[in-house]
Amino acid sequence: MPLGLENSGLVFAPETTTTTSSGAAAVTDFAPFPEDRHAGQTSHRLERKSAGLPLDQIMTHGDVEAEGRPPYFHAMIAGGIGGSTGDLLMHSLDTVKTRQQGDPHIPPKYTSLGQSYYTIFRQEGIRRGLYGGWIPALSGSFPGTVLFFGTYEWSKRFLIDHGLQQHLAYLSAGFLGDLASSIVYVPSEVLKTRLQLQGRFNNPHFHSGYNYRGTIDAVRTIARTEGTSALFYGYKATLYRDLPFSALQFMFWEQFTTWARKYKQSRDIGVPLEMLTGASAGGLAGVITCPLDVVKTRLQTQVNPPSESRLPKDPNPQVRHISTSSPSTHRPKPGAVALEASSVFTGLKVIYRTEGIAGWFRGVGPRGVWTFIQSGCMLFLYQRLLHQLEVLMPYEPKEM
Repeated sequence: MPLGLENSGLVFAPETTTTTSSGAAAVTDFAPFPEDRHAGQTSHRLERKSAGLPLDQIMTHGDVEAEGRPPYFHAMIAGGIGGSTGDLLMHSLDTVKTRQQGDPHIPPKYTSLGQSYYTIFRQEGIRRGLYGGWIPALSGSFPGTVLFFGTYEWSKRFLIDHGLQQHLAYLSAGFLGDLASSIVYVPSEVLKTRLQLQGRFNNPHFHSGYNYRGTIDAVRTIARTEGTSALFYGYKATLYRDLPFSALQFMFWEQFTTWARKYKQSRDIGVPLEMLTGASAGGLAGVITCPLDVVKTRLQTQVNPPSESRLPKDPNPQVRHISTSSPSTHRPKPGAVALEASSVFTGLKVIYRTEGIAGWFRGVGPRGVWTFIQSGCMLFLYQRLLHQLEVLMPYEPKEM
């Protein structure tokens, strides 16, 4: 047996065994790296359904461009840890964004990024200030990303195995993954955003319109005074922005990873490229979906018309229209034209008519930075944890 094959974890037929021509070539000419469990190194792409061979043997015929197929459990655990870690690392920036968007003062108290960070840190500290709302953030982020990666991996494999072109499969799987996880992360985002905007209980430094004692009190108060449906406030607008973002992010990531593997001629592309591919995918998706982010924030922060304010049926003052999603850094300037609509497409038309293309891409710089860093952290940790889980809990596919 050639050097390097005995520890690879791949199953090969003996050289004396009669095989197909492609199988013989794989035995005599192919020498995979030890870490290559999911694909080979040749440039020929295998028809998955034709050979009827064990999965281990099929993978020796694949190429470096073939998508990896880790066990679902590994993908879900690695995705959950990677996603929640990335979200927590960026939580303070998200808090500053939320304060800027929900600031009712004119002129606003929170203006530039640096000034806002310093003001919140000096007046309120880290735990109740910059990291206010971290408990619901973590509570929604981990199960949300577990659901996302589980759905993404299953959908991707199902669609590819049924003949859908790879890029469309990645795009569709990202879309479906975010849709599945939205049932968890949208309610948690509502709680997180309100607690971020509020700061500490009876906050003397910032009057947000909310005043919850903590996460549990926030859940009880919202359910009692607004109904449980309030936990899904902004659900439709959030999906309009987050579904395209996740779909593009993972399509770009899979493509960038494929290019990196071709460049390195290995499944293991190394730490720098793992970080760069994930960050670039998130940053590019964030820039492209910026118009949807802008209109979503405008819809959720616009002031109700005066006629509505006269209606005596709002018993709870703790209701404000604020953004309920993390990668949003758009803040409408004072005096911006009110959309006076609930439709995303109508909002896009109004912004274009009144502000032009520049209005669609307001805040594109901060949004690109946020998504670049968060996506890079999440997908880098995801890949590193997959490697570790493969070592700690090796998976040997059963022969078919």
